[in-house]
Amino acid sequence: MHNVVLIPGDGIGKEITKSVTKILDTAGAKINWIECKAGEGANDELGTPLPEETIAAVKEHRIALKGPLTTPVGAGFRSINVALRQQFNLYSNIRPARSLPNIDSPFQGVDLVLFRENTQGLYIGKEHWVDKEETHAESIAVVTREASEKIITAAFEYAKKRGRKKITLVHKANILKLTTGLFLEIGKEIAQNYPEIEFEDLIVDNMAMQMVMRPQQFDVIVTTNLFGDILSDLASGLVGGLGVTGAANIGDDAAMFEAVHGSAPDIAGKGLANPTALLFSALMMLEYLGEDRLAEKIRSAIYTVLQEHKKECTQDIGGEGNTESYTEAICKLLRD
Repeated sequence: MHNVVLIPGDGIGKEITKSVTKILDTAGAKINWIECKAGEGANDELGTPLPEETIAAVKEHRIALKGPLTTPVGAGFRSINVALRQQFNLYSNIRPARSLPNIDSPFQGVDLVLFRENTQGLYIGKEHWVDKEETHAESIAVVTREASEKIITAAFEYAKKRGRKKITLVHKANILKLTTGLFLEIGKEIAQNYPEIEFEDLIVDNMAMQMVMRPQQFDVIVTTNLFGDILSDLASGLVGGLGVTGAANIGDDAAMFEAVHGSAPDIAGKGLANPTALLFSALMMLEYLGEDRLAEKIRSAIYTVLQEHKKECTQDIGGEGNTESYTEAICKLLRD
């Protein structure tokens, strides 16, 4: 039995986490769900968006499945998601993007995985005003050998384990010669340890163009924090959007799996929420736990529903159903 911290979150979070836990339970996942609070709802109820009880639960069990969170204004956090990643040093943000049956998209045959360094770069928000009048601001990008080695090695190890053939390292070393130059240098060093995996590097602007021209050429992508933040959303857009792609944040001894789309308070409680993104995140969690066969069983059921039972799907992916009908369609296949 696996103990997993479940953070439903805000807005549609409770609906999609209910859907996902039902599907996993129906499939026979041996999981003990430990529900905890975070986000705007937790702030309203407990006076903090990130309660100590939640942090303690993740510290104890080292794994969490998290729905979308809303960070309250003035709550002391730029982002609760970022705070959780930093708290547990979840340095590896993993974002797969794979073409799905019957999902409206300009591309088919996309099957890439993006590894984003999660703890450094410009994204960490080291900023300051140069003058008292606040007319001149500066940001500091941090790139270290240790963090770069960890994320690049994680990408190569993933490729090796999953039978992936190519790593593309994305940088801007032609201009940012020290920071992303260091990242590129380390990538070239580590690539020598994996001669069976093809290695290439691309400048980030060229990478963005190549992704929207022929995304099928990419396999595993690894890059720095800010570039990864942008390119991972771009990758999701290639296959149907944030509503159909999962995400993982993994460190040396802890992991958090999450839907990266918003909490969508405008549709909360209406039965319209699409649980696919969180569901794919949960499948990544099962694989992390060594339950690969169970993850593939559920993935097969999702694909069958998308292909053969589209009416039961939620409206945002072209169906005529709702959260409940989509969930039940998947569960029915798993029971049968």
